Amino acid sequence: MTQVPCTFLPALTPPPSKRSYIRLGVNNSIGRTPGTLRNTFIHIPGVGYSTERHLWESGAQTWEEFRQKHDSLSLRTSLAKTIVTALEDSEESLRERDHTYFARSLPTREYWRAYSDFKHETAYLDIETTGLDMESGGVTVVGLYDGHKTRSFVHGDNLEAFPAAVKKFKVLVTFNGARFDVPFLKAAFKDLEFDQIHIDLRYPLRRLGFVGGLKAIEKRVGIERSANTRGLSGWDAVRLWKAHERGESGALETLIEYNAEDVVNLETLIDLSYCTLKTIYLKHGFTSGDEWRDGTTAGMP
Repeated sequence: MTQVPCTFLPALTPPPSKRSYIRLGVNNSIGRTPGTLRNTFIHIPGVGYSTERHLWESGAQTWEEFRQKHDSLSLRTSLAKTIVTALEDSEESLRERDHTYFARSLPTREYWRAYSDFKHETAYLDIETTGLDMESGGVTVVGLYDGHKTRSFVHGDNLEAFPAAVKKFKVLVTFNGARFDVPFLKAAFKDLEFDQIHIDLRYPLRRLGFVGGLKAIEKRVGIERSANTRGLSGWDAVRLWKAHERGESGALETLIEYNAEDVVNLETLIDLSYCTLKTIYLKHGFTSGDEWRDGTTAGMP
């Protein structure tokens, strides 16, 4: 994983009245200290963003603090009882490592909050294909990174081993995977079910002011590619596969290296996103990165 030093980056661009930068960097405590799930109430029926913010501002920033203070939080009795019961279910699910509970109950845009709690059961995923059309194209390479080791699954070699490999993970991290990678994989493996918490980084990064493709965002935060893959794009991945099919020496190796860098760099980007969003939520008192960037504390869009 590329180590991005902690530094002040002008990645978030609020209006001049809020021109202050969040300290971004790889937080080595992620996965070793309590995560954001225990600060989360938005997954509970009847709790919206405004109610969650009210709880935080009233001193109930964690599940335990809510249990201690719920009688003094100016909540409807029925809602308070609902939250108490839901927190018991949440604690049990987290203790039992039941990711499906949070995949069902969290809003998709808040899946990032589960990252730290399930970091050691996370896979970073990226695919290469023969094109953008699922009807005429197919998966050529799947890269899977667990934070320690990268595995490559290649069409015509070991691609059929991918479903068994991905099933053991509780969280998947992709970039644009909701619209591209996962639909392609579902088309390729008809019986494969994705029950993981799927964090598509395109959206948390957009909330923080990062737009464009993966390579452009990597460059913006200082992630460098190897000499062999620097400047390559998704279309080059298609070209490399076609060159491999023609028997061109080294084409497949370059394609696999390109794909492996994609998945490894996803870990750096989600670490940055997670740390920054958590800071905005809990320390700045705003509901979302969108609001901090726009200089408003209005409700969710």
